[in-house]
Amino acid sequence: MQIIIAEKPDQGLKLASPFPYKRRDGYIEILPNEVFINGAYCTWAVGHLTELCPPEFYKQDWKKWALQTLPIIPEKFQYQVTKSKYKQFNIVKQLLNKNEVTGVIHAGDAGREGELIVRNIIQLSGARKPMKRLWISSLTNKSIVDGFKNLLDETDTRATYYEAYSRACADWLVGMNASRAYTLLLQKKGISDVFSLGRVQTPTLALIVKREKEIKSFTSKPFWEVIATFNFDGKIYKGKWHKDGETRLDEEGIAEKIRQFCEGKGAAVQSLEKERKEYQPPLLFNLSALQATANSLYKFSPQKTLEVAQKLYVKGIISYPRSDSSHVTKEEAKMFPDILQELQQIDELKTFFPLPHPSIMNNRRYVDEKKVSDHYAIIPTDQVPKMDKLSPDEQKIYTLIAKRLIAAHYDLAIFDYTTIYTIVENRATFISKGKQQIQAGWRKVIYSDKKNQMREEDEQDLPIVQENKVGKVQDVNVKEGKTEPPKRYTEGQLITLMKSAGKHLDDGDLVKVLKQTEGLGTEATRAGIIKGLKDRKYIEVKKNQVSATNKGILLIDSIGNSLLSSAEMTAKWEQRLHEIGKGTAAPSDFMNQVKKLSLKIIEDAKQQSGSWNFTGFNLDEFKRQRKGKRASKSRATATKIGPCKKCNGDVVDKGTFYGCSNYTATKCDFTLSKKVLGKTISQANVKKLLKGEETNIIKGFKKGENIFDAKLAIVDDKLKFVYSGIGNE
Repeated sequence: MQIIIAEKPDQGLKLASPFPYKRRDGYIEILPNEVFINGAYCTWAVGHLTELCPPEFYKQDWKKWALQTLPIIPEKFQYQVTKSKYKQFNIVKQLLNKNEVTGVIHAGDAGREGELIVRNIIQLSGARKPMKRLWISSLTNKSIVDGFKNLLDETDTRATYYEAYSRACADWLVGMNASRAYTLLLQKKGISDVFSLGRVQTPTLALIVKREKEIKSFTSKPFWEVIATFNFDGKIYKGKWHKDGETRLDEEGIAEKIRQFCEGKGAAVQSLEKERKEYQPPLLFNLSALQATANSLYKFSPQKTLEVAQKLYVKGIISYPRSDSSHVTKEEAKMFPDILQELQQIDELKTFFPLPHPSIMNNRRYVDEKKVSDHYAIIPTDQVPKMDKLSPDEQKIYTLIAKRLIAAHYDLAIFDYTTIYTIVENRATFISKGKQQIQAGWRKVIYSDKKNQMREEDEQDLPIVQENKVGKVQDVNVKEGKTEPPKRYTEGQLITLMKSAGKHLDDGDLVKVLKQTEGLGTEATRAGIIKGLKDRKYIEVKKNQVSATNKGILLIDSIGNSLLSSAEMTAKWEQRLHEIGKGTAAPSDFMNQVKKLSLKIIEDAKQQSGSWNFTGFNLDEFKRQRKGKRASKSRATATKIGPCKKCNGDVVDKGTFYGCSNYTATKCDFTLSKKVLGKTISQANVKKLLKGEETNIIKGFKKGENIFDAKLAIVDDKLKFVYSGIGNE
């Protein structure tokens, strides 16, 4: 009998769904079938069931933040079970150690993180049983069954585990030492706040701060443009005065003289240029491209796009979303006709059929095995959903992915770009630009919503005119404008910027490395990095515009030109990790280099701190924020709610949860979460619970796609729902 370990409960259920099964507490029992002759157990992690041990696990002295204890470098890294997830870990451990279990199937996500999560659980459980690897890119029934019939040997992906493990340990080392060093040194300068630093988050923040400084240092200047309207036998168009390629004038007086000169004068078409451009259909989506597109169209944060795409993947209707590839192999391309046959049943998509090209099997723009890494591009599977069964956000992301596949089967988009040079009285020259769509091609699919069709500011529909044709200036005026600072990045642009971070390096070899290794972060981690920068108050996002906060700017100023703030360290790091993943470099050699780097980071920070000058920063703001946090925590801790159900002590408001005040003295672990399924539980309702009463009806609990109302009660020391009715979605 075998045990299957998935990464999440919903994925575990999906993996079991092609077979007869029975649900159990924390696992599924798959009954005997043609794939699993003796049946199987299918259980799961809940994301990360394990975590790297904290510094004090290795040395008690490392618990206190002090410069003299740095660097913190464990001899050997160890993992521990995350406290809140002991129950599920014990279920997995017990199943792994059952006598009837003779083999393990590692069914974590087919990538670095999934490899690490499941192997850590197996190692901590103490089980030493033969292991195979399930490696699939979609959760359709067919893919699941085929995957189980064609399992990889665990040695095939062991190097991927070493890469993930090395990455996690190295990130811990740099983050732990750099965060403590800079926090403690900044405290000496009177800045009482906690600063988190990281190998990827810090250079990403540096890019945002760089743009913020460009905006703040920008000085806007006025300019003037002369705009003329020409009439050639009833054919009317506009043009801008220009000279030596420049249309802007620094002095209003000169612009006014040009206007006066041109007013009512004759004009002639000096020359006419026409260029035809052909545009290929866009590539299929990888995660970064999907996140950037969803942000541009719907203002979805990268994290939200990833979460929605993950739901679609678990439903079996799109392929693995954390892919860095925009290509597929011929095996996937063989499925396209069947997938497209199903897609044309969707009302929103049926207008795009029949397709100009029924097959792209031989089109290397999309079908190229050499450009497929661990996973192929994000595409719809042959399990096409009923759209009304998807949430509005799911419909948007699914439609984007489906349209990309459809557009790949369309013709080129073709435009004619026209430039007219018009001269007034043989002295003043004006330029006019226009664009004419000759063939819509794939744009019919991608830009079927007219709101998404963009036109350049200066483009207009130009009439057909002939060179040397004579006309007149119908109208002319002066338009005043101001130079504008660089624009802040949107979250979608930030994802793209992280992926292309190599362009900010001077070293050509490192630029190539970052191109090969995806830039800053990976497809799976970039959204989390941006979320972390928000959570740590380094950046703010308002109306989809990303700006650096005072705290973020101060940190980057403190770091200066250190490797921590540049993409150079990440490039070298990723190169070596990539080699570990390929089995061509030793993890031990890499970790020795990271240990040396950690020591250098601390030495650099100490040296830099001597020249720190925070003139212009509002340091009092940091002090007020810190004082406010302490006061808020103190007030929350002091609020007594009622008697503890376990020891009759006082249950108090701990800020993020309600807990027993006797924890320090007697280790009483009675707690109540402040949030349950998205709803905050008020102190008034907690008082009722502690008296043995039910709460008032609380509206709007949300589990998955279901929204419901319910009361809460404590039964056998556990919080239970007392249902009062299902609400509307």
